[in-house]
Amino acid sequence: MSSPAHLRPRYHFTAADTWMNDPNGLVYAEGVYHLFYQNNPWGSDWGNLSWGHATSRDLTNWEPLPVAIECDEQEWIFSGSVVHDVRNSSGLAPAGRSPLVAVFTSCLIDPDPARARQRQSLAFSVDEGVTWVKYAGNPVLDAGLDHFRDPKVFWFGGDDGHWVMVVVEAEACTVAVYASDDLIAWTLQSRFGPANSAQGAWECPDLFPLTVVGSGEQKWVLVVSVYPGGIAAGSGVQYFVGDFDGARFTPDRLSASEDSTSFDWVDYGRDFYAPATFADAPDERRIMMGWANNWDYARDSPLRPWRSAMTLPRELSLVADEEGLVTLRSAPVVTGGESFDTDVTVSLPVSASRASVLIVSAEPGGAGDRLEVVVDGAGRTVSVDRSHSGDTSCYVDFGAPAWAPLPPGEVCDIRVIIDGCVAEIFVAGGRVTFTMQVFPQAPLRFVATAL
Repeated sequence: MSSPAHLRPRYHFTAADTWMNDPNGLVYAEGVYHLFYQNNPWGSDWGNLSWGHATSRDLTNWEPLPVAIECDEQEWIFSGSVVHDVRNSSGLAPAGRSPLVAVFTSCLIDPDPARARQRQSLAFSVDEGVTWVKYAGNPVLDAGLDHFRDPKVFWFGGDDGHWVMVVVEAEACTVAVYASDDLIAWTLQSRFGPANSAQGAWECPDLFPLTVVGSGEQKWVLVVSVYPGGIAAGSGVQYFVGDFDGARFTPDRLSASEDSTSFDWVDYGRDFYAPATFADAPDERRIMMGWANNWDYARDSPLRPWRSAMTLPRELSLVADEEGLVTLRSAPVVTGGESFDTDVTVSLPVSASRASVLIVSAEPGGAGDRLEVVVDGAGRTVSVDRSHSGDTSCYVDFGAPAWAPLPPGEVCDIRVIIDGCVAEIFVAGGRVTFTMQVFPQAPLRFVATAL
């Protein structure tokens, strides 16, 4: 049985009729954005993990392509990254050519417990990502661990620089940093963690530089997904701001509290996980995409035969508050001409005596299935309530609200984008964001406020 057509987003990427989770190998090369993703090519449920593939020239319209790297009887193809090896340091392309190189986790299908279950491997393409060949010398990195995955690789330094891999030792809640000259021989440099949210497994690390808006200071951002242990329960994504010298990441601050509200979160919603940023994006823009789902209920969502969507691409920046605290800010990357179910920006007053509510509903006046955004001036919080958003049966706490500390100010601007089953809310210019799935009986298109 297929899910209603209005639930499939138009501008959030979805697979045609199969399972999808983490974005993989985000890279910009030869004028094309490549999105690879965890995919079961043969079904709507998690399994047979391979790399699906789609491309875009504007980050809005995506062209689905055949499966790029397919699982086999020996291994599933878990998450990883793609780099454009412009120097052909790997030697994987003919002389004068530069390959795209995928660095991914080989998840072994082997009954022998003595064999490492997860190791890092390579595949390469010399035809701009159309076809891929697994490297004959795989694996290139084997730490002898069962849960060692999700390599993010990037070039550090100029012509005399080196490749860096950040990869998780998942159950230890540790990010390991490796270095290489050729993408093949890797040497351990350092480890970071556990830190802040370390209740569950760490996954899908990313590490990148950003310049603080207005100051010109460069900082490095380490992003780590965690499940369980997210701010809104289940899956979540935390980040750390600090410095990186090519071998070791040093955070500027760590929380002294075990309270998750004191940690830095990329998104405060229930459905933002495993994000990655595009390598080599034009003008050094840092553009992120995530998986719009939560492992608490991803396998049980009422979507068939396609399962899950990606978030909109988001451009990231770093901003400092009046006290000098540096945090992430994100803005949706939308080119002209989109037609979402809803794309509205409203400024709500922040009052200590009452709450301000923004309602997006299936019927005029806030009736029918609806999503509510509540600004509580007294508690200095902003929350998103989807308890009446339609079908909430996939998880017992699906309707529980998500909330975040309210940024300073007497007025709060809120942008709500709803596209099929995905709602993305950007608060205070993107200093706080929420990603939430909704499964209404009709599109959520009508906007109302209660002050």
